[in-house]
Amino acid sequence: MFDITIIGAGVTGCAIARELSKYKLKICVLEKEIDVACGTSKANSGIVHAGEDPIPGTLKAKLNVRANKMYDKLKEELDFPFKRNESLVLCFDENDIDKLEALRQRGIKNGIPDTMEVLNREEALKLEPNLADGVVAVLRLPTGGIVCPYEFTIALAENAYMNGVEFKFETEVQEIEKLEDEYRLKTNKGTIQTKLVINAAGVHADEFNNMVSNKKIKIIPRKGEYCLFDKSAGNLISRTLFQLPTKMGKGVLVTPTVDGNLLIGPSSVDIDNKENVNTTREGIDSILEKSKKSVKGVPMRQVITSFTGLRAHEVDSDFIIGEVEDANNFINAAGIESPGLTSAPAIGEMVADIVVEKLSPEKNEKFNPIRKDIPKFREMNNEERRKLIQENADYGKIVCRCETVTEGEILNAIRRPLGARTLDGVKRRTRAGMGRCQSGFCSNRIVELLARELNIPRTEVTKYGRKSNVLTGKIKEDIK
Repeated sequence: MFDITIIGAGVTGCAIARELSKYKLKICVLEKEIDVACGTSKANSGIVHAGEDPIPGTLKAKLNVRANKMYDKLKEELDFPFKRNESLVLCFDENDIDKLEALRQRGIKNGIPDTMEVLNREEALKLEPNLADGVVAVLRLPTGGIVCPYEFTIALAENAYMNGVEFKFETEVQEIEKLEDEYRLKTNKGTIQTKLVINAAGVHADEFNNMVSNKKIKIIPRKGEYCLFDKSAGNLISRTLFQLPTKMGKGVLVTPTVDGNLLIGPSSVDIDNKENVNTTREGIDSILEKSKKSVKGVPMRQVITSFTGLRAHEVDSDFIIGEVEDANNFINAAGIESPGLTSAPAIGEMVADIVVEKLSPEKNEKFNPIRKDIPKFREMNNEERRKLIQENADYGKIVCRCETVTEGEILNAIRRPLGARTLDGVKRRTRAGMGRCQSGFCSNRIVELLARELNIPRTEVTKYGRKSNVLTGKIKEDIK
């Protein structure tokens, strides 16, 4: 019997788990995939929004601004990539400049520090010389930032795990039954009994809510396609560029990533299939064309990959957070679309407050907020590298040339708490395979290391779990 069972190991579920690990509770996180951050948390813009966009008074506005202020401390505690690089909202029509001021005033109302300012074109060009010719003014947002979304999620999960939270992967919830004083969750791996359920299941959150409540909700998967550029394009801009929303929509953003790449996107299309993450020629062409409105000189030939994420859009367009009216001890964290990544730490706090009020748990005096990331060889100077290699010779063997990732880092990623079990798991923890060649050079060696460390045949190593096996068999038998 668990005190709390969280459905979903994305950034929302992991932020809630970490916050609740501050109390003496028996907590379990259920995830249908093989790892954390396998859904929307791995495929988004990686933006820490300032908070000027949400409508004042909404949960999106309140939690966005609250969480934005939490990232500096969280970075110190959890050691994940985060940078306050500022954001600019671009205006393309002199008649719309007043809309920038209206956004600034909305930001102040939402609680953003009054450091925002509207700049004319000349002032904006001093910040970003490559702005497109059509940009006439910008709103500068100093508190905007960028984060690695999957490394942030992994950091939250590892810290929650180290503080006692149990994670069950490849465990899909199929039915939820409300009993008198508990819930019974039927999964593909057996039944789980729990006093309280927290629904953080992303695009599937409506399905679980609707199993227990007569107050139905509907989540619409909103498809967003992105293009990622080589690091040689990463210095085109230094700030995140948003387009001022018009009657034609919000446009696309152009941003550097915390790892030095350039990212453009997303598209925005409502679909029916909650598993449809394929990219399309139409979607990619659209975002590339729209990006020219923001910045000139986009090096189209330096795109190294494209990807799609699904946002969990709820029809009422605000987060749904709280205990379900007709299902005692069932708490929703649903409809968590943008600015959901930004808001995750504050969502964790809000849900924890609800749980504390319900269960009155004791504080966990042994809670340790500190988690250290894998040492990054590529970020070290030569003296630091020599010292690390002396301590562990595996750090002297480069496996991924594009990203300068060593065998020591890959082994660390596999062996650490909630360690990697797939190629994508290694990639998200170390960046091995994320460079220009997109794992063309390093994948064979990573497969060998995974097979050895997990004590499985190489043919059982997968890219992302399920049936994504990398190898199917031998071409010929070993020569003796």
